[in-house]
Formats: sequence, C-alpha cells, structure tokens
Amino acid sequence: MFLLLTVTAVIIVSVGASFWAFTHVMGAETYVRYAGLQKIISEKTAKTILGIETNAKHVFDEVGRNLDSPEAVIATLDRKTSLGPEVRGYFAAFVPEYFPEKGRWFEPYVHHVDSSEFVLDMVGSARHDYTMSDWYIRGKDAKEGFWCDPYEYIDGTSMNGLYSSYIEPIFDGNGKLACVCGADITFEWLTKELQKIDELFRNDESLNRFRLMRDLDFFSMVIDKDGSCIAYPDGKKLTIKDEGMLKDMQQKKSGTLDMTVGGIASTLYYGPIDGMNWSLAVVTPKDDVQKPTLTMGLVLLVIAVLGIIITWIICRRISYAKEN
Repeated sequence: MFLLLTVTAVIIVSVGASFWAFTHVMGAETYVRYAGLQKIISEKTAKTILGIETNAKHVFDEVGRNLDSPEAVIATLDRKTSLGPEVRGYFAAFVPEYFPEKGRWFEPYVHHVDSSEFVLDMVGSARHDYTMSDWYIRGKDAKEGFWCDPYEYIDGTSMNGLYSSYIEPIFDGNGKLACVCGADITFEWLTKELQKIDELFRNDESLNRFRLMRDLDFFSMVIDKDGSCIAYPDGKKLTIKDEGMLKDMQQKKSGTLDMTVGGIASTLYYGPIDGMNWSLAVVTPKDDVQKPTLTMGLVLLVIAVLGIIITWIICRRISYAKEN
C-alpha cells in the first residue's frame, strides 16, 4: 500500500508539474504569436495610410501652386490621375472671401460616386458651413498634417458612411492662409484593406507551421481613442469600456484584454498605429487558443490514470506473491 501511495503521489506531482509548465509555455507562445501579429498588421496598416498621406501632400502642394484663381484650383482638383481607389475625395476649403467673387464659402470637392465614376462638386454653403467644422478650426492653426476624428456623413446618397480626413493647411506666397485641404477615406475601405491583410497572414505557411491543433483563427479591427470600433468585420462591432485599455490606447501602449466579441469569448491583442490616434486589435477566440492546453491536460490525465492503474496492478501482484 505504501508503494502504491508513493508512486501515485509521484505521478500526480509529475503530471501537475508537466501541465503547469506546458500551460505557461503555450501562454508565452500564444502571446508572442498574436502580439507579434498585431504589430506586423499595425505596421502594414500604417504604411498603407502613410501612402495616402504622401499622395495627398502632392495634391495639396499642387493646389498651393495654383492659387491664382478659383478656376486654377478647380482644374488642379479635377485631375483624374490624382484620385486613387483608396481616397473617396479631395477638397479645398478656402478662407472666407479669399476669392472675393466666390463669397464666404468656396469648397471644391472631387470625389468618387461609385467604384469608377467621380465628379467635382461645390459643397460649401450656409447649410454646409465648413468654417464651423472641427477639422477646419483645428486645420487653420495646424503646423503639420493630421487625421481628424472619425465622423459620420449622411445625405441619403452613396456618400453615406463613416469617414476620416487627412487635413493640411495651405498658405499662399505671402504666408497667408488660403485654405484647409483634406483627403477623405471611408472606414468601409479600411475594413476591406484589413481583411486583405488578415487573409495574407492567415494563409502564410511560414507563420502557421506549428498549429498544434489550433485553427489560428483571428481578425483585426481599428479602435478610436475613445473606445469606439471604427473598422471591423460584419457582426463584430464593439465598444471598449475597460478603463485600463482606454488608458493604454490614449498613451499609445500595447496590451491584452479578455472580452466577449460577437457572442464569443475572445482575447484582444492591441497596440497603437504609428502616426494615428487609433489602435489596432487582433482578436482571437479563446477556445481556439486553449485547444493545445486542453488536449495536453486530457492526455496527461489519461497517462496519470493509466500509471496509477498499472501501479495498482503491480502492487496487487507483489502482494499476492508475498502471500503465497
């Protein structure tokens, strides 16, 4: 009986220690995998957005070189080659009376109507008094370009959607503020770009060689500094209310958070997007992450039970042999 108890204790301790070690190793591997993936996707997203900024600067510089007349400005913005699929539209919101003949509001805007067609509209008016907009007020005093806070545009047309704009002030040859220029993107476009990036890494065999029974399922989302989700797959919208994560995002720090997303217990691996006030989170289901640990726990349990049974049989035979 003493031998059976001793061996059983050794088996239990060994199995427990093995499970503890495996759990911690898998936890470290999971964190490195998804935190690293978050950083890679964030960097790729930042490069995509930086490309938009670079193209926008070229357009804005061209506007600044053509401030002689309203017609010259319109001709500059109307160039078809300046409008790529990633930008919904470019605009130049002029200081009131900069061109006296145009009055208080002069804001030419070239934009996509659908995936191929685009038009030039004059959108400044008493109804759309851009001089009262936050992006214009901030843009007048800005020293460099910036992305404005997300805003929803609703007019009952195909232009409806959640937007952000890259804003930059333009000055004339006398150093006088002429206008505030902007390049619009929609978060519908950004969501599609994120899905392309996710799919790229989801199918990268070099990153997924060691699945360990996991599907390695994940998706990415972009979260504003106030915790609102601004780019996300269908049915995955959420609002961050955790004070620790909100503080991390405002301080451009990285971290993790366990929460339910779309009815599924998940872990968010989040971190800042360089040059933006947004954070990018990689979301993965907890049940997928835990598959190796649960499987190993079951295997170790079976091994422990078999070990105890075998030890009991051996002890019984030893005891029987002594009796006879």
